[in-house]
Amino acid sequence: MVEGSMTQGVGQGPVRGTADGWDPAMAAQAVPAGYQPMLIDARIVPVPVGEAPADGEHEGYPPEYTPTVRDLPVITDDQEARPGPLYVVGDVHGYLDELLDALYDRGLIDAEGHWAAGTARLWFLGDFTDRGPDGVGVIDLVMQLSAEAAAAGGYAKALMGNHELLLLGAHRFGDTPVNSVAGTATFLAAWRLNGGQTTDMERLEDHHIAWMSRLDAATVADGHLLLHSDTTAYLDYGTTIDAMNDAVTGVLQRGDADECWELFRKLTKRFAFRGDDGPQAARELLDTYGGRRVVHGHSPIPYLLGEVGGEYSGDGEERATPVVDGPHVYADALAVAMDGGVTMDGKLLVAQLPLLP
Repeated sequence: MVEGSMTQGVGQGPVRGTADGWDPAMAAQAVPAGYQPMLIDARIVPVPVGEAPADGEHEGYPPEYTPTVRDLPVITDDQEARPGPLYVVGDVHGYLDELLDALYDRGLIDAEGHWAAGTARLWFLGDFTDRGPDGVGVIDLVMQLSAEAAAAGGYAKALMGNHELLLLGAHRFGDTPVNSVAGTATFLAAWRLNGGQTTDMERLEDHHIAWMSRLDAATVADGHLLLHSDTTAYLDYGTTIDAMNDAVTGVLQRGDADECWELFRKLTKRFAFRGDDGPQAARELLDTYGGRRVVHGHSPIPYLLGEVGGEYSGDGEERATPVVDGPHVYADALAVAMDGGVTMDGKLLVAQLPLLP
C-alpha cells in the first residue's frame, strides 16, 4: 500500500495540447525514432474547473495518448508485496475472553472475533491450553484466524509450546510410564499437575491433534527469533532452524513415549537469558538460528522480575499482585519476554514488533 494521499491533482482537468506557443506536432516531428517519453517530459497545464478541453487541442498526439499527471504516485510490485505489520501473542493458557479482548484492542479482530487486520502478520508463541477455562476454544480461534488472515493476504500462525507437548502426550500415552530424572512419571499425571482441564481433553478432536502435531518450534520474522521457551535446549535438536523444527516434528511422528517425554522436559526449562550469563545464552541461539533478538513466552514476566515466589516476600511482607504493563526487554536487549502472567492476575500480551522505545 502506498502511503500518503492519492488526491493530488484533483481539480486539474485533462492536459491541454499547447502551452506558451509549444506545438506538440512540431515536437513530435523532432523526436528521434524509437524514443519513449519519460514522466519528466510530460507537460501539465491545468484546465480551470468546469472548462472542457477545446476541440482539436490534442491534435498531433498519437491515438493511444493518455494525459499524464506527474504527481500521482506509482505503485510498484515491491510496494504491493510489502508485508503487513508484525504482531506476537504471549501465553494464553485457555483464557479465551482475555485473548479476544487483547486482539480486538490491537485492531486484529472485529467485535465478532473475525480477522480484521488485512495483511498483518500474527504469531502465537504457544501454550494455548491448561490452567484457563477454554483451551480448546483458544485453539479453535487460532485455527479460524489462520484461515481468515490468509484469505485477506496476511497470516496468523502458531508455535509449539511445552503445554501443547504435554496435552499431546497425555492424550496419546495416558498413564503409560515414562523414564524421568525424578523416577517413573506419566504424561497424564504431569498434565493434571500442570493445570490440565478435563473439559479440554473431552472436547479434543482429531483435527486439533493434527494441527498441534505440525506446529513448528521456532521461526525468524523481521530479525526476531520467535520461540516459546526461554531455553537453549532447542540447540539439542539441530544447528539450523529448519533442521530443529524437522527434528521436533519427527519426535512426535515416531510416537515413542520416552522420546516425547524428553522433548517435553527439555522445552520446559526456563530462565536461560536471566542473570549474568543470559546475554551469552541469547547470542548462542541467535548465532545459530538467526535474528537479532529472541522473543519468547513460557516464563511469566513477574517470575523473571522476581516479583512472584510465594505468598510473602523475604521480609515477611505480603506480596502485591504483579503489575505487567507490556513486554519485558532484558539480557542486554537481546531478549523479549511476552508471557504477561495471565494465569496469575497479570496480563495477556499482544505486541507489535519491533517494540518502540
